[in-house]
Amino acid sequence: MVRQTGPGVAVVTVALLLGSVGCGGQGIGDGKGGDRPGATATPSTGPSGPSSSPQASSSPQASPSGDDAKPVAGDVLPGMVSAAVARTQLAALTVGKPGTMAGYSRAKFTHWAEQGNKCDTRETVLKRDGANVSQDSECRAVSGNWKSLYDGESVTEAAKLDIDHMVPLAEGWRSGAAGWDAAKRKAFANDLTRPQLLAVSASSNRSKGDQSPDQWQPTDRSSWCQYGRAWTTVKSHYGLTVTEAERATLTTMIDTCAS
Repeated sequence: MVRQTGPGVAVVTVALLLGSVGCGGQGIGDGKGGDRPGATATPSTGPSGPSSSPQASSSPQASPSGDDAKPVAGDVLPGMVSAAVARTQLAALTVGKPGTMAGYSRAKFTHWAEQGNKCDTRETVLKRDGANVSQDSECRAVSGNWKSLYDGESVTEAAKLDIDHMVPLAEGWRSGAAGWDAAKRKAFANDLTRPQLLAVSASSNRSKGDQSPDQWQPTDRSSWCQYGRAWTTVKSHYGLTVTEAERATLTTMIDTCAS
């Protein structure tokens, strides 16, 4: 048997050779499969480490200072940022004592500005924040459904709503707006891009007045996450100052956000 030669030996030899090639091919295939997680570390995907998963590396990270940071699901206001971005913004705000009210007048913050199609800023916010809102030929809201963020109240009459400035005009004045020109004050009072304006129940808005978060908080605690982030984002964008007490309360509010 050992000395047997002929076609049978040739067949065995060929089979052995093919088997060794097949193992090499499988090894190469496994190598490619094993390299896939590491593919996320290529220059085109940014500085993610080898432990990053492909899904995580394909999703862009929000810029702490960018206005285009993605809002958290469930937010009702425009221009919202995540809790992490809000914390970064808050840490960067200048802490100072409130300025005086000397020279303040609401008339120095032109509102409500015309937004086109006979609509002013107030009517635009009412339309944006409500559901099934009907408007007349003058853009006035004649019917609709709204939910007030501050107290959770459901409202069906526009007359029972106020358009609140998240950072009140007087608070803006005390924290830096006193030194602005008229154009910047107008932009602040009519800002539809950032979370500065919202429709809320008249009673909650008047309870708030021009108070900062350390002095007044929404009675509906489920709104604190949005309130803290919105206030911080507006102050960050406009370069307004905060007090120590204000910053501490904003931190508490942002900490209510679900992780």
